[in-house]
Amino acid sequence: MLSSISNAEVSIVIPTYNESENIKGILHLIKEHLPKNTNVEAIVVDDNSPDGTGKIAEAYFESLKEKTRYTINVINRKTKEGLSAAILNGIQQAKGKIIVVMDSDFSHPPQLIPKLVDALRQSKTDIVVASRYLNGGSIQGWSLKRKIISRIATIIAKKGLGVKESDPMSGFFAFNKDIIKGINFDAIGYKFLLEMIVKVKGASIKEIPYTFSDRQNGKSKLGTKTILEYIHAVWNLYRYGKKNQRNEKRTSVRFVSKAARFFSVGASGLGVNYLTSVLLTTNLDMWYLHATILGIAFSITSNFFLNKYWTFEDRDFATKRTIIQFGKFSAFSSIGALVQLGIVYYLVDEIGLSYPSSLLLAVTTAAFSNFVLNKKWTFKEKLWS
Repeated sequence: MLSSISNAEVSIVIPTYNESENIKGILHLIKEHLPKNTNVEAIVVDDNSPDGTGKIAEAYFESLKEKTRYTINVINRKTKEGLSAAILNGIQQAKGKIIVVMDSDFSHPPQLIPKLVDALRQSKTDIVVASRYLNGGSIQGWSLKRKIISRIATIIAKKGLGVKESDPMSGFFAFNKDIIKGINFDAIGYKFLLEMIVKVKGASIKEIPYTFSDRQNGKSKLGTKTILEYIHAVWNLYRYGKKNQRNEKRTSVRFVSKAARFFSVGASGLGVNYLTSVLLTTNLDMWYLHATILGIAFSITSNFFLNKYWTFEDRDFATKRTIIQFGKFSAFSSIGALVQLGIVYYLVDEIGLSYPSSLLLAVTTAAFSNFVLNKKWTFKEKLWS
């Protein structure tokens, strides 16, 4: 660990793992775009990268001739403990009252740091989020699959947890360190901002648009483990919110909460359906119709159990009762499945559209029909209530 300046006003936390191709460049760009008249420390939290990321950051700091206003603190952790845990570790070590969190792979432009800090200071805001989805923001370099995964994760956060911000999944944000005093963070997965938004009650949040550019060097950390960690984190945050709303008696609030959960389950099912089908066709070379059938089966099953346990809070899992409920749910969902199969077959074989694009259109249409049928008949609710 390198020593940092004691009078740092802004601390920039940069979690890293195997970023040897990027770390020196990103640290140099941060140096070139420091907020005016501000002492800044960059805190590199490295999870014992085999490629020597931490050592490269240390060597770069030692090579700097001017260290009075910009310093670098490298925290070398012994094991790979996860992104959110790394961010929390960096925050705990930060000297500045303002914290900026960003990635090291150039997807988050250092040129935006002064704007984030100025917005935080001038508007007396608690949190400033760099948003990809606000008007004026955009994403460059992502595949269609990656964009869909990001959108689904965002929908789950907004609908399931009641988050209002356009990009609660952003990894690029700034906040006043004082607002998290006394808060215990689970630090699960890779989205620290989402946990902070949910747990910091009454925080004022401002968003500014920016263009996210996919990494040019190194390997993306997104994988099955990351997706599972996200689901785990959302479930923990939902339980956290539920504890704080236990005494809610307003029918309108309880209805909105239940509706949000239902749509969140639908979004997760869409993701399960799409990812299962694509993985089976690309990794196992399965015929696209067989893969689509299995994708449907997986999504129906996950949707049923999530809706039963989470949306409608039915904790009675007696065998006979559960089988009957699952049968009804599956029957109505199967209508949507037939719609999906028909659309996929028509678009691929008759129109010649690519399978991933055809699947996306088919899943979206089927999801809507599933919602209408199951809302009215399986869960016995009025369609427009």
